[in-house]
Formats: sequence, structure tokens, C-alpha cells
Amino acid sequence: MAKNRSYIDLEGTLGGLTFYRSGGQSIVKTKSAINKDRILKEANFKRTRENMSEFGGSAKVGKSLRHGFASIVSIMSDRTVTGRLTAVMKRINANGAGVRGKREFSILPNKGFLEGFEFNKGLSLETVFYAPYSVPSLDANRSIATWTIPDFNTSDYLHPPEGASHFRLVLACSVLSDFSYDNALKSYEPVEPNENEVSAISFSSEIPLGGLVGSDTTLVADLGFTAALPATVGVVVALGIIFYQDINGSFYELASDNAMSIALVG
Repeated sequence: MAKNRSYIDLEGTLGGLTFYRSGGQSIVKTKSAINKDRILKEANFKRTRENMSEFGGSAKVGKSLRHGFASIVSIMSDRTVTGRLTAVMKRINANGAGVRGKREFSILPNKGFLEGFEFNKGLSLETVFYAPYSVPSLDANRSIATWTIPDFNTSDYLHPPEGASHFRLVLACSVLSDFSYDNALKSYEPVEPNENEVSAISFSSEIPLGGLVGSDTTLVADLGFTAALPATVGVVVALGIIFYQDINGSFYELASDNAMSIALVG
């Protein structure tokens, strides 16, 4: 693979060379000499097929997590979040039971791989919001998440972007099912499809920057389950902050310096 430094940008295939753009750069690579049918059928490519299967599963589980946070992930994440989540899921898959190519994705036993994940790699939550608080809690059914932030001085414990006048704290949670390989469908599918991607989100009011908040802030996100969730799902709980600018009494969301991190998988 090489970079195209010509003043002419090409996309597509020409004479055995494929031109495409990635990360704002023009890339050129040679066309593979290996036929797709050989990869899918020949014994020599068995390990390749296993890797393809599990990589596809990792991407699917990562996508499921992103879908669970669909209402907010676009303003909290960077452009690398998809690849980074896929990499995390591949680590979970490597610990899964089963044969290569069909190893399971077990969320709760591997929650440590997800906890602490930053949706914006270049801006962690703790570098923007560093007031003292406890990890959110889940009720007995794992349906209700609660996060309490004691009163704090916004001048001391926030690093807001230029132009910000207010902020909101965010508590978001989503159910992520274990995934297993379905031989009939030849793909990874959620073990608990009805619970998978069920989500809830709670926002604080718009809090002005400068001085004390004035009281403790408690956020509650209710997934709506009336019975205990099975052990084959994890509830992914994320904390975040969004900054706003007040213009004539209307709050406008700022495009930068918002941050969100996975605090708990329970």
C-alpha cells in the first residue's frame, strides 16, 4: 500500500491498482491475486476464514453497542470509535468459549475490557470534568441506573471550551447481549435479542459555569424492565458532559469538547 502524492485524486480501480481515500489521504494498493472463492473454500485458508468470522462478529457487537447509544454517540465520539470498539470486542472474543471462528462474546465476564472506554480518544471525560463523584449504581433488576454528583464549584472542577456558558451532565445506559455464532445463519447473533440495545438516557438541567452548582445533582435512567435481567446481558452505563452557549436565552450545543466514558458494566 502506498500514498498517492499526485495532484490528481483518483478513486476506483485502474490497471490492477485500487485508489481510495482514507483519513484525508489518497491511498493506492495493488489488487489482490488471491481469488475470493479460494479463501472461502480451500483448506489452506481455514485460519483466514476463522479470523474473518470473528472479526465480523466483533464489528457486529461493537455496532450493537453504538446503536444502544445512538441518541448521543454522534456528539460524543471521534471518527475512530468504530474501529476502537471493534478492537475491544475482539479482545472479548479471544476469551470466549468455543472453537476458533465461532468463539462467543460474553459481556459480563469480560466487562473490564469495556469499563473506562472513552468515546473520544483525544478527550477523556476526566480531563474535562473532574469533580468528585461515585460510580453509578444499578438496582437489583439492573434496570435503573442512578448517578449522584455532590455539589461542586464549576470554576474548579471543569475545563470548558471557549465560548461555553453552560453544561449538562449525562447518564446513559444500554443493554448489550452476549453474542454466539449461529450455524444456520452463519453469523453472530445476540443471545438475548429482545433485551439487546434497549437504552435509556438522563440529562441534568443546563447548569451555568462559574461558582457552585448549588445542590447535589442526581440523574436516573430507567430501562423499563420489571424483572431481573439474565446473566447473558450486560448493562453498559456511560457518563458524559455536553457544553452549551447561551445566546439570548437559547442554549446552543457546542460541537467540541463534549466527552463520554463507560463507567460501569453491570
